[in-house]
Amino acid sequence: MKKREKRKSAFMQELHRDINTLKELSWKKKIEFFWDYYKWPAITGIFILITLCTFAHIFYEGQKPCRLRVCVVLNTDENCSSWFQPFIESLLSDGKPGAVDINLDQPFDYDNKYYYVQEIEVMTTISSGRMDMAVCGPDMYSYLLALNACLPLDTGLSRELAASLLAEGKLVYDTANLTQDKNGNVNPADGIDGYYAVNLSGTEFHDLYNLTQDSTEPLYAVIISNTEHLADCESLLMALLQL
Repeated sequence: MKKREKRKSAFMQELHRDINTLKELSWKKKIEFFWDYYKWPAITGIFILITLCTFAHIFYEGQKPCRLRVCVVLNTDENCSSWFQPFIESLLSDGKPGAVDINLDQPFDYDNKYYYVQEIEVMTTISSGRMDMAVCGPDMYSYLLALNACLPLDTGLSRELAASLLAEGKLVYDTANLTQDKNGNVNPADGIDGYYAVNLSGTEFHDLYNLTQDSTEPLYAVIISNTEHLADCESLLMALLQL
């Protein structure tokens, strides 16, 4: 107990001495003095504050009512925000509460050496219920399949829409839940076959934002299986397909 009191007393004496020193210095000297003696505690404090503010912001955003959260990961560098604006205005015109969040900033590319960080971001976003739908290329689609995060569209969509898309050949047949074990092997018996995506080839959206001379990769629309906003997902899907 006495040792603690001595430590506190020494700390207070040193702090009091530094405060008195600061009072006698000019503003320039005060900054230099503070930086020389307190830069690491200051940097640590700022980092902790930023971290707390970031988590507080994420928690706050997660509590806000939201009708639809869409992650858009194009194969090109095009900015498709102008396409989504009329859709958002049309969707919100019914007066129902909740915002529409379109995330255009999330990259996903297996050619990137940090792709595993992108995988963790996608997994966290899905598990926390902050993604209802994805518009993406093959890399992200393959990861969503591995997570078994894609809604089976032939049974999940309304009967009329599913039948129409199936007849037009727009639904993509694939195998979900195929992941590698610790030895890098994949067991086909774990796979779950189904229609998990809509091929956007031939749509206006695809031609505007995915059609380039060098781009041959397809673009998919995927509804996340744990979504609570299926009706609004269908609205976006029909807007993408111009139905």
